[in-house]
Amino acid sequence: MAAAPALAELLDWATDHLEADLSVPALAARAGMPLRTFIRHFTEATGVTPAVWVLEQRVRRAEQLLERADATIASVALRCGFGSADTLRRHFRRARGVSPDAYRAAFRT
Repeated sequence: MAAAPALAELLDWATDHLEADLSVPALAARAGMPLRTFIRHFTEATGVTPAVWVLEQRVRRAEQLLERADATIASVALRCGFGSADTLRRHFRRARGVSPDAYRAAFRT
């Protein structure tokens, strides 16, 4: 697939820039593809939609930061691209079944 190298590069970039605008239109533009083509290739390559992939990457990064850093929840949220502590809490609980505070506490005991 000709799109595979471009998508691999995009995925690497996005993982390193989770705080950036990773909306589907922004990702499609960065990949140099029309929106519908991008969504189709992305979903074929990853098995999930771009939005689902971005959310999962942000939650994973939040896990890493919560496990290792003493940063506030608001700081973790900004570094992961959630924008606010409330948004991080909502998505984290939905994805992992616990709050970010409870997740952090599990690594402190």
